[in-house]
Order: sequence, then C-alpha cells, then structure tokens
Amino acid sequence: MSAKLAAWIDGIGVLAPGLADWPSARAVLAGETTYVAAPTVLPAPAILPPAERRRASRLVKLALAIGIEAVSHAGADAATLATVFSSSCGDGHNCHALCEQLASDDRAVSPTRFHNSVHNTAAGYWGIATGAMAPCQVLCAYDWSFGAGLVEALAQVATTRAPVLLIAYDAEYPEPIHAMRPTRDAAGVALLLSPARSDSSVAGLSLRPDDGPADTLADPALETLRTNIPALRALPLLARIARGAAGETGIDYLAPLRLVVEVLP
Repeated sequence: MSAKLAAWIDGIGVLAPGLADWPSARAVLAGETTYVAAPTVLPAPAILPPAERRRASRLVKLALAIGIEAVSHAGADAATLATVFSSSCGDGHNCHALCEQLASDDRAVSPTRFHNSVHNTAAGYWGIATGAMAPCQVLCAYDWSFGAGLVEALAQVATTRAPVLLIAYDAEYPEPIHAMRPTRDAAGVALLLSPARSDSSVAGLSLRPDDGPADTLADPALETLRTNIPALRALPLLARIARGAAGETGIDYLAPLRLVVEVLP
C-alpha cells in the first residue's frame, strides 16, 4: 500500500435497516444470507449518564452505537481516539421540532432543544460518553459525506501516524421536510483506521481520486439503501471487505470525482 492516503481497518461498526451490526451486515454483503428489510432499531446509549441518555436523539443513538461497535471490534480505548464525524444533514427530528416551535404562537425554544440542534451534537455526546479528549472533526458534504469523511480520516492517519475513528451517520426528517429530503431511515458506518497493520486489522485500504461512476450493488434492495441514505455510500467498500476480495471499489464523491479505494484483505 504505497498510496499517500492509506490505512488499516481495525474495527467496523454498522447499523442500518435490516442490518443490526457488522457481523449481520458482513453475512449479507458476502452473500451468505439474504437481506431482509426491516426498520433500524436504535439501542439505548447505555454508555451515557442517565440525564444525557434521556435527551439523546435518534442521530446520537446511531452515532454512539456504530462508534462503540467499531471500537469494541478492535479492542481499542475510545477515550484515546481522534474522531471524524460525518453527516449529510444532521438531526432532522430536532430540526422539525424547532421549526414547529418557531411556527407556533409560543416561539420560546428549549435550551436543550437548541443545543441539540447543532451539527456537532453527536460528537459532543461521544465525548461525554467516552471521556475522549483527542482531536475531533465534524463535517458535512451532503450526499458525499461518507467520502469526505473518509478523506479527512485518512489524511489525519497519514499526518499524525495515529488511529482515527470515522463515524458516518444519517437519519430521516419527518414531513414536510421529508418530501424534499426523503432519507428513509437511520443508518451509519464506523471505521477505526490505523497507520500500521495489527492483529485486529480486517483489511487495508488506500485511496485516490478519479472520475467516473461509483460502484453499485447487485441486490436492488441494498442498492436502494446505498442511494437513499448518504452514509451507506460505504456499502460497496464494505461488500468487498466482507467478501475478502482484493481490488478497487469506486465510492461516490463530489462530482465529477469519485474515490477509488483499493482494498487489501
């Protein structure tokens, strides 16, 4: 792996409609089991203190679940890890509630509702839950947010020579915004990226920009997930990892570019 932007994947977290975690997603993407569509089930964030747990939104629950799965998969210490959080839209349900409040006769917004409206809310809850004090980046690149997050995380691995946890996540808006941004459900992918191979490594990857279309998935239901939920633009990459297949995978990025990811099992 001689490319400048390269890393080893030590841990993976997945949560999506019909995909409860990385082991179940791996089995589906490897063709070992049939994909069965089902609503995303978001676990209660037990790692949060009770007060914050009650306030945690769908998006926060999602980000914490996939992040903790990736860290646990690698046997790493979450408190020591630099993080990159990437989401295309942020917390749609909280945005909807704020808009409803502002459209009512009583326009006084709850302070808790307001502080949960910012794009880095999930990153803040992650810090509370894990005690992490390492650097954290939060970004958005609309439908290409997974690709942008991957570039940022790999750049940090290359410059710091330290592990970086990428957490890419998205969730639906209620109506009427849903009609304009019809993301169907909550879903996310987390990758713990390290500069050197270890006993925990499941695959290596290197990245370069290119043009042309991104890879698609043969299963129509999985392809619908890939195109409908921006964080799941990662699915072709995860499918190659699940199959243990070396080679290149095209990931959506800012048009007219795509990201070509070379996977080394």
